[in-house]
Amino acid sequence: MERRKFLAGAALAGTGTVLAAPMVNAQNAKTMTIVSTWPRDFPGLGLSAQRLAARITEVSNGAIQTEYFAAGERVGAFDSFDEVASGNSQAYIGADYYWVGKHPAYAYFTAVPFGMTTAEQNAWVKFGGGQELWDQLGAEFGVKGLLAGNTGTQAGGWFNKEINSPDDLQGLKMRIPGLGGNVMSKLGASTVSLPGGQIYENLVSGAIEATEWVGPYNDYFMKFYEAAKYYYTAGMHEPGSALALGMNADWWGGLSDYEKAVITAACMEENAAQYEETVALNGVYLQRLIDEHGVEIKSFNDDVWDAFGEASEEVTEEVREHSEMAATINDSYQDFIRSAGGMMAQFEVAFVNQRNRYLGLTD
Repeated sequence: MERRKFLAGAALAGTGTVLAAPMVNAQNAKTMTIVSTWPRDFPGLGLSAQRLAARITEVSNGAIQTEYFAAGERVGAFDSFDEVASGNSQAYIGADYYWVGKHPAYAYFTAVPFGMTTAEQNAWVKFGGGQELWDQLGAEFGVKGLLAGNTGTQAGGWFNKEINSPDDLQGLKMRIPGLGGNVMSKLGASTVSLPGGQIYENLVSGAIEATEWVGPYNDYFMKFYEAAKYYYTAGMHEPGSALALGMNADWWGGLSDYEKAVITAACMEENAAQYEETVALNGVYLQRLIDEHGVEIKSFNDDVWDAFGEASEEVTEEVREHSEMAATINDSYQDFIRSAGGMMAQFEVAFVNQRNRYLGLTD
């Protein structure tokens, strides 16, 4: 009990909120039913979601009792948003670009082609007005979102042929969700959005010829190497892929300040933890893919990158034209990239490039 009280106090201190933990008994504890877009015990994403659910209960000293359901256990992965918006469950853990069919601007709170890195995304949401815009967007659907994880810059994907020019994308059947899928479609690919648990079978059967997922750590356990020979490093589609805890807005509004602070603190902790775990393990599993399975590591050439860039501009402009809300979010997002991105290029990126050059970590 004393350890839980200490953890709660330490976590809440990180939010800048100092609140006394209430006395809790079984009668006054709140139940928080959480549905996930990933299978149970899914390496990386699924385990992160389970960890967050457990931490909310732990940090709250039992004031919030979470009930966690993986994809398919209560509702299907892509039914999670409606499940929460309707109030049938209190929260989902997933990637908000899954909901671009509800509103295309949801993509900005996961990843945008040629968009923000993890550090930039976190900074925009926390300190650049992004959270306020996310709240306004979510209010249209009765959902409150918080950052709850990030997988960093994602791999370009798994392909059963080399991509040497934009022409090689013509007719390619690829699993790639969000605005990245729209970019690929503009370049002639035939794209679909599939839940994680359905990708492998579609790749093996030939229903799709290529897929993106996350990065070496997560992808290793998906066994895509059994059906696709070429693994492309950095992709244009998810330069920093944020994950979300989306909550029913009425339920969130009924929480005490303490309960809101607990959930916010747990999300902040997992947002950092998942990214750090990904950074720690990606290099290890990239080498395992090469050594154990003979995967060929490739990178897109400048011609392909230029095509990605041109198509990305078209796609984001189309989103901007969707509505006033979309335009406001896009403009804030793009302005922040120009502000923070310029600084990053002159400082952090410049340093990393020089460090890696000196250490022989670049080609």
